Amino acid sequence: MRLIQPHLNSGSQITINSELFELPSLLTNTDSTVLTTAINDGYAQLQQCYEALTTLTRGIQTLSDDSVRLSVESLRHQNLLQVCQSEVNQVKQSIVEQNSYIAGIAPNEAILQQELSSITQKAEDLQSIAYDGILTWKISNINEKMADAESERQTSIYSPPFYSSPTGYRMRIRLYLRGDGNARRTHISLFFLLMRGPYDAILKWPFNFKVTFCLYDQSGQQQHIIDSFRPDVKSTSFHRPRSEMNIASGIPKFFPLPLILQNDNVYVKDDTMFIKCLVDFGDISKMLLPYALSLNPALPHHIQRHMIQVEAEGRSRQQATTENNQLLTNNNTGTEFMNSNQTGNLSQANSILTTEPSSSSKKKMKNDSNIEEKKDDT
Repeated sequence: MRLIQPHLNSGSQITINSELFELPSLLTNTDSTVLTTAINDGYAQLQQCYEALTTLTRGIQTLSDDSVRLSVESLRHQNLLQVCQSEVNQVKQSIVEQNSYIAGIAPNEAILQQELSSITQKAEDLQSIAYDGILTWKISNINEKMADAESERQTSIYSPPFYSSPTGYRMRIRLYLRGDGNARRTHISLFFLLMRGPYDAILKWPFNFKVTFCLYDQSGQQQHIIDSFRPDVKSTSFHRPRSEMNIASGIPKFFPLPLILQNDNVYVKDDTMFIKCLVDFGDISKMLLPYALSLNPALPHHIQRHMIQVEAEGRSRQQATTENNQLLTNNNTGTEFMNSNQTGNLSQANSILTTEPSSSSKKKMKNDSNIEEKKDDT
């Protein structure tokens, strides 16, 4: 193509060198014409081939340019792909880290939830803390707690701690809504616990004060369930705590479970139960307990104790007055009986004096009169 191109570029016609195409003189004019026609046809074909080659050459250049452009774009896309791959790897690594973080959060969330519940319970306990040996415990969600006790997910619940005084015993109660031990599924069980306190070193041990439990009747009829027990001072349950809490001690068969499970029972209203624990430091009599536990819980505890003391004193005076009246009645009855006897004796004596006594009777009467005199002298 390079050999032909310079000649073709000189013009559209090719002048045929006569020397190259000199024919023998033997050729006739007809043969010369045929040859000339063939040469022209060959030239035309050669011209077409040249044009085709020119077109192809231009196409090749275009393709070459396109190839270079595509190579550049391919290189750019490869670089972009590497960047994207790097970003994808980073995203995958980030997802793995996030999944690991989330997996780590799940148990931490449960722990935090427990801690939050514990803090919430402690805050509620601080709001209802008592320092005079009287605890009024509000227990909510009874149905849920009953279900937990039935499935044994949580068989017992603890009350908030309470104190006998700001520097006294630290205590709490423990409730088994489905019973404990031989009272399981038949009664609710209620127990008293001594807890380790900040002033245990200066307190008197063993703990020996009577403990009274009261399950409130919420109907207003004051039909409270009341039961008491005195500590066994030989039991370690009432010695100074060496751990966080002593072993619980109390009343396993406090109240029949079927009565609590009744829908219309008066001890559970609005899914709530109220239990009171009273540590008796003044030895309240058994007859006075119903009065003490029926006092309005809205009253301050020192007012309640004062009212209990006043009631106890009033009952003591009333009992003393009753006993005195009974004694006076008995004395009056005895005096009337003696007066009646004396009246009868005098009537008999008068009847004897109206008759003439015999000599022996006179002598006996004289002797009797001497005895009366001696008695009088005496």
